[in-house]
Amino acid sequence: MNKVVIKSAKTIDEAVELALKEIGVSQDKVTIDVLNEGKKGIFGFGSSDAKVKVTYVCDDPVSRAEDYLKSIFEKLGIQAEISSNYEDEKINISLSCDEETVGYIIGRRGDNLDALQYLTSLAVNKGEENYIRITLDIEGYREKREETLIRLAKSKASVVARTHRSVTLEPMNPNERRIIHSTLQEFKNIYTYSVGDDPNRRIVIAPKKKEYGSDYKSKYRYNRKENELVIDGMPAQVAEVEE
Repeated sequence: MNKVVIKSAKTIDEAVELALKEIGVSQDKVTIDVLNEGKKGIFGFGSSDAKVKVTYVCDDPVSRAEDYLKSIFEKLGIQAEISSNYEDEKINISLSCDEETVGYIIGRRGDNLDALQYLTSLAVNKGEENYIRITLDIEGYREKREETLIRLAKSKASVVARTHRSVTLEPMNPNERRIIHSTLQEFKNIYTYSVGDDPNRRIVIAPKKKEYGSDYKSKYRYNRKENELVIDGMPAQVAEVEE
């Protein structure tokens, strides 16, 4: 995918500088064609600006991803450092910026970050035969959010096991729902399922009423007394946390 910019200025160097600023790359990554060398003229008459055509050849998906993000940030007036790596048809992009900007990019429960990741994925995969997965993170937010969701899942599972009543969580995106399902899939006395439609799809954590047959009540009373969950037949203490 090529990006071509034509700029005019008093000198060739100034025109090239304007083009590079718009593209967002250094001069060694472009080809430059001088369309008009410009004329100084005499006493201001007969002068003309220099004109150049600057072409940026963007072949690799990482460059496309970074260039797309740079163009978005430039329009929004955001200063952010971008670092990326590409492995096994997956691009991991990490952003770094000041604390105030971090919150703006993340948005409410990661909504802005997820939207930006989705748009970047569209830009990168346009015209590609094989789908390239994009993961966009900023200041380790994804990992922190996953840790929060794991604590939340275990806390609510503890409540369900103790009260023997289902609990419905807040709406989550598909990736966050996968984290909840994965965290609780080994808990033998509860199960999870999703209800509703995106973006308001929620996870329900429910007790397995028939998990132990006729002996369920006695096992349930024991776990309720000890405030424990049974995982693979073994009790596991789970502390409650605020959602």
